[in-house]
Amino acid sequence: MRVAITNIGTIVSGNWREPILAGDAIAVADGRIETVGSVGDDFIGSCDLVIDAGGTTATPGLIDSHVHITFGDYTPRQKTVGYLDSYLHGGVTTAITACEVHVPGRPTDAEGVKALAIAAQRCFADYRPGGMRVHAGSIIIEPDLTPDDYKEVAAKGVWLAKAGFGAFDDPMEYAPHVAAARDAGLLTTMHTGGASIPDSQAITGDHVLAANPHVSFHVNGGPVAIADEDFPRLIAESEVAMQVCTAGNLRTTLLCAKLCFEADRFDRLLIATDTPTGSGIMPLGIIYTMTHLAALGGLDPAWCIAAATGNNAAVYGLDTGVLEAGRAADIVLMDAPLGGTQTTALDAIANGDPVAIGCVMSDGVPRFVGRSRNTPPTTRKVRIAKNTLTQSFETARH
Repeated sequence: MRVAITNIGTIVSGNWREPILAGDAIAVADGRIETVGSVGDDFIGSCDLVIDAGGTTATPGLIDSHVHITFGDYTPRQKTVGYLDSYLHGGVTTAITACEVHVPGRPTDAEGVKALAIAAQRCFADYRPGGMRVHAGSIIIEPDLTPDDYKEVAAKGVWLAKAGFGAFDDPMEYAPHVAAARDAGLLTTMHTGGASIPDSQAITGDHVLAANPHVSFHVNGGPVAIADEDFPRLIAESEVAMQVCTAGNLRTTLLCAKLCFEADRFDRLLIATDTPTGSGIMPLGIIYTMTHLAALGGLDPAWCIAAATGNNAAVYGLDTGVLEAGRAADIVLMDAPLGGTQTTALDAIANGDPVAIGCVMSDGVPRFVGRSRNTPPTTRKVRIAKNTLTQSFETARH
């Protein structure tokens, strides 16, 4: 399918070093971005679909790098069906599992945790709720796992490993397991902060530095944060990515972002939600954290979008998250909410207002055009200017 998005007001790249791109159009062909900035008349003439952005802002699809996947679009923690589809209406086109720890009766033995990770990875390999791309299946590190176990799951398609919920007496004991998982080619993540579920333990900055995972999960708390003095140590003494989550401590979210900015290591700041958990389901969680960082932390709104898109993509090795030729075409059109005091999406974020979403595209397919069911309406109208297909793509009224 060939799609052109025209009449874009601002293009936010997802790359924090070059956050704003010139131009007013994006061309998409067969699920991938073909050009960013301009689209030729010949391409438009050959398009199956032309979307008139109406002057709204184009961004990469948001990436939530901390979602507690189980099986299907269902969360047993909150007993809710369809939450992933709902997150897509919050602009999230990619969800990355934080491990399947909320599966009822989850196993803790080596064969069980391997089977759980492989099953989850397989279940979401081709299943896309609402059109969302879901990276599921993270092996939960337990004491009886061996280096060969990590190699085994990696060979079967699992590429994530999670430290923090295993039956270890001392969190320092995670370090050799994280190293073995890294050696097997797995991307490693680590629960950080206070205990969050029964039988889990608090994990401090010392533990994270000793284990050296790729990502320190909810470094601002899930929901309880580490000590303030641990934040500058993690930035200065490691290359660990520092993930801040909506379901955490807002004060330390702002502290972490400030320290990353001052150290010129903003690329290590990742925005996620850490949901569904006891904190609930948050379809607009990523958007709220972006507004908090901009309105309360004084960060450039386009940088905040990058922390939820390109930064996540770079750490996790994804081909989404940045608007550039050759990347997967996951695109969001957002705007200032109707009735607000601001006139653009970036100004709304800086003002602390949740943006309105007028279109979400994943894999080059518009999942809806016109109105998100979870945000206010856009100030400007996003509409389909040309459609040669039988599907309308327009959001049903409610």
